Amino acid sequence: MSDDPDGGVPIDLVVNGVTRRGAVPPRTSLADFLRDHLGLTGTHLGCEHGVCGACTVLLDGRSVRSCLVLAAQASGRSVRTVEGLSDGDPLNPLQTALADHHGLQCGFCTPGFLMVATELLAEGRDLDEDEVRERLSGNVCRCTGYQGIVEAVLEVARRGAPGRDDSGVPGPR
Repeated sequence: MSDDPDGGVPIDLVVNGVTRRGAVPPRTSLADFLRDHLGLTGTHLGCEHGVCGACTVLLDGRSVRSCLVLAAQASGRSVRTVEGLSDGDPLNPLQTALADHHGLQCGFCTPGFLMVATELLAEGRDLDEDEVRERLSGNVCRCTGYQGIVEAVLEVARRGAPGRDDSGVPGPR
């Protein structure tokens, strides 16, 4: 991808179903592009080293740490953020289950957990507690103790995983 005359790298990507075009400085992270250029502040920046998982988004349906991906690397691809989970409704079933199971307190880590759980649920498999804990293990929460988060994911999985017509939880875009 070539630089434009102003020093910005042209990018063209789909974010939450909407095509977005622009030019960004070459070292702009996907997280910074989402937050600063598009105003999608649900993607949180914690450690900015890919360790905490707060900045997790789905890139072509796979979870990535948006602090480690350059915006230019996402060009031509599809990004889904926490803002894109509800499909116009206030909350999707996973978000509702997380609240019902008290799976959040301060909420800083919540978007990252939601994105990883959405990826896991989209696989459409039966899940057990150990598998959910393993898949969520790359995300850090300093408040909840994780049990409510795990219970919420298991509840949504029992009701029907994404990709099934009865789930209500949208799969990756």
